[in-house]
Amino acid sequence: MKIAIDPYMFRALPIDDMVRTVAELGYEYIELSPRDDFMPFFLHPRADDERVAGLKNSLRRHGVKLSSVLPLYKWSSPDETERQAAVRYWKRMIEITAELECPLMNSEFNGRPERAAESEAAFWRSLDELLPLFEREGIALNLEAHPDDFCEENTSAVDLVRALNKPWVNYLYCAPHSFHLSGADPAADIAGMMRYAGDKLQHVHIADSFNHKGSSGLRYILNPPGTPARIHQHLDIGQGEVDWEAFFGTLRELKFDGVATACVFAWEERARESSAFMLERITKELAA
Repeated sequence: MKIAIDPYMFRALPIDDMVRTVAELGYEYIELSPRDDFMPFFLHPRADDERVAGLKNSLRRHGVKLSSVLPLYKWSSPDETERQAAVRYWKRMIEITAELECPLMNSEFNGRPERAAESEAAFWRSLDELLPLFEREGIALNLEAHPDDFCEENTSAVDLVRALNKPWVNYLYCAPHSFHLSGADPAADIAGMMRYAGDKLQHVHIADSFNHKGSSGLRYILNPPGTPARIHQHLDIGQGEVDWEAFFGTLRELKFDGVATACVFAWEERARESSAFMLERITKELAA
């Protein structure tokens, strides 16, 4: 098992300083997430050969490895121009990931929930082009459901991953999305959702969140009434309402041996303290 950190709260640091900070905190693995100077959100990668080599040198110098690379592109957009651009960005990022000698990429389904069928069709068109590239480079792929994607719920996301019918394409369960993953269920059955994924569960994102469906849907009051906006947080463990006993207990039950990524985004002003706390808690839970 690999315990990694998503270093998004350190994205303002130069790449070498980011890697050094992660090493100082005690992490052995980085899940490389979007940053403007390397892999921006929804845009073509900015990293050239020199910058890729610089990251590789920083990783070697500080004794840290990449567990995974996490790009976000609109590969399921029902707008064909957006989709084609996203495929182009994916191709370059697969090339970069291969150069970084990282064996795993992970991402979200993307697309639009109000145009789910069109978005799924776009997703399949994109994968027709991209799956052969993943296979050629020997890079595995883990996919997660995300609030406001065309596929937002656990069961449908796991089923879609299984429909890809590739042993190297698996499922990522994101703990702070738990209350969206459970659909209409007001109290997320985390253990049941993770058991449903079973052997396809090869990656988890770890952060806390409040149950937006709590207090008869009045945990948060959004205006105007009826807005389709989604809400969740990425907090330190214990600051929200995720059932951590069920989460970690089920990982132990399933003998989880994939990637566990600390992905707290809420505390940039105390990023080091938050990241150190998360590593200690995750290590303790998964060693139990």
